[in-house]
Order: sequence, then structure tokens, then C-alpha cells
Amino acid sequence: MDETTQARMRARIEAILADLADEDRRGKAGQATVELDQQAVGRLSRMDALQNQAMARAGQVRRQALRQRLLAAIARMDEGEYGSCEDCGEAIVEGRLALDPAATRCMSCASG
Repeated sequence: MDETTQARMRARIEAILADLADEDRRGKAGQATVELDQQAVGRLSRMDALQNQAMARAGQVRRQALRQRLLAAIARMDEGEYGSCEDCGEAIVEGRLALDPAATRCMSCASG
């Protein structure tokens, strides 16, 4: 992979990481402990709050997993291994990396 493409991919990964950090900050409120609100409509409002809390936590888990994959991609860049399939060693096509900058396998290995 040429340096220009790799620099563009690094910038994209860093932008995604920044977006994830912003989402984490916004998601903190949704993960707060659900408190019993006597003024609310009752069980349904508490159930909604619990569901929202569970969804916020699930989102945090997904963001953390993506963050780990993206940080691993940056580490592969630093090691000069970014863009090479971890299974067969062939180049991962740029289109695949554009869709998933953390991809570690070429299409042949990923589908087979």
C-alpha cells in the first residue's frame, strides 16, 4: 500500500475514533442508574428506562470492540503490515479497507 493511501486510511481511522469518543460521552447519560420515579406513569416508564439503559450499554460494548479493532489497525500501520491479509499475506483491496478500515483478511480468506 502506498504512503498516500495509508495516510488517508490513518486519517479516516482517527476520525472514526474521535466519533466513537463523542458517542461515548453522549452515551454516559443513557447508562445512568434507573431510579424509581413516583411521578412517572408507572411500570412502563421504568421498563422504557431500563430498555434504554440496556441499549446504551450494548452500544458501548460495540463501540469498544470497534475501537480495539481500529487501534489494532493503527498498530499494523506502524509495523508496516496494514493492508495485508493476516491469513494468506496477499494485499487487501482498497475498496474493502474503505468499507472496513480495520479489516485484517482479504475477501477470499474472509469468505472461505
